[in-house]
Amino acid sequence: MRDPFLIESVAVLRRTPAVFDALLRDLPEPWIHATEGPETWSPWVVLGHLIHGERADWIPRLEIILRSGPTEPFMPFDRMAQFHESAGKTAGQLLDEFAAARRDSLARLEALDLDAHHLALQGTHPAFGLVTARQLIATWTAHDLAHLNQVSRVMARRYQTEVGPWAAYLSVMQR
Repeated sequence: MRDPFLIESVAVLRRTPAVFDALLRDLPEPWIHATEGPETWSPWVVLGHLIHGERADWIPRLEIILRSGPTEPFMPFDRMAQFHESAGKTAGQLLDEFAAARRDSLARLEALDLDAHHLALQGTHPAFGLVTARQLIATWTAHDLAHLNQVSRVMARRYQTEVGPWAAYLSVMQR
């Protein structure tokens, strides 16, 4: 992998499972299942979502772009699949599953030996229309960071009341 964009993206993508592992492994269940209210996601739900993305989104869509270009639209992504796919699993199991799925995804990405030409190739997203391989990989990277932010925010807000007046100094507590 020689492209600077890919090197930078993979540097983040490779670290994400370890960051989630360091943050969540062996925490008491209230941290793992904390939410910001009805119809919001807990860290446990986010882990399941990330695993589903490894299997159904990033590399499968990249492979469609490389194989068929815009002639084969991506399948719509099921943003709720994690609820049935993760049922009955512990956070530790999900962390292990995510780490293994990400290792597999990155091995597949590296095997593709992409260059600037490949990154400019287009595919068809069901909602956005034409997108490039570069945009897909950038989104994969930003998606990881967005969910790290989300999980940290959800966990911090679990102590919304307990921090008392210091909430005024903690931007994460502001809605």
